[in-house]
Amino acid sequence: MTSSSSAPTARRLLIVGPPGAGKGTQAVRLAESLSIPAISTGDIFRANVAGETELGVLAKSYMDAGEYVPDSVTNDMVRSRLSEDDAKDGFLLDGYPRTLDQVEALDATLSELGTSLDAVLLLQVETDAVVGRLLERGRAEGRSDDTEATIRRRLEVYAEQTAPLIDVYENRGLVRRVDGMAGIDEVTVALREALAER
Repeated sequence: MTSSSSAPTARRLLIVGPPGAGKGTQAVRLAESLSIPAISTGDIFRANVAGETELGVLAKSYMDAGEYVPDSVTNDMVRSRLSEDDAKDGFLLDGYPRTLDQVEALDATLSELGTSLDAVLLLQVETDAVVGRLLERGRAEGRSDDTEATIRRRLEVYAEQTAPLIDVYENRGLVRRVDGMAGIDEVTVALREALAER
């Protein structure tokens, strides 16, 4: 049934980890190799911010404070995106769900679409190293949401709101842990190996 014994079969994926863990970079690489779309709520928000849409102005006020955009807005946006044709054969979610309420909303959306998650990829990193990474990125890209105070607040929010959802997926047997402190290429290889182990 599978064309290659070494090819990962999981195609409906979620990548999680604290801000600065390298989720965005790895999501793009993995999605490309699996020929599925990488769906990043962060990219969608930033596009709206740049375009100064009504959602963008609202999202920016939350993002600049290091807070999450309200669930209702995010849930509707993701539901719409997952209904598009290119996501029918698989997808890689990056940055969603971030709360237990969003987990329930995603479960409902996937149920409506007649599917479910295959695996949850968890990038594990060291906090101080992540702060350094994000400060460097902020300087390089001129991002207003990457000050040290905001970064530390985002890490606190992640610990409070996002970490608990890992337990939910752990109980479903979906979590695959990967060391996010390794080099970019090594992390990519480790993620593919984690999927092949399913």
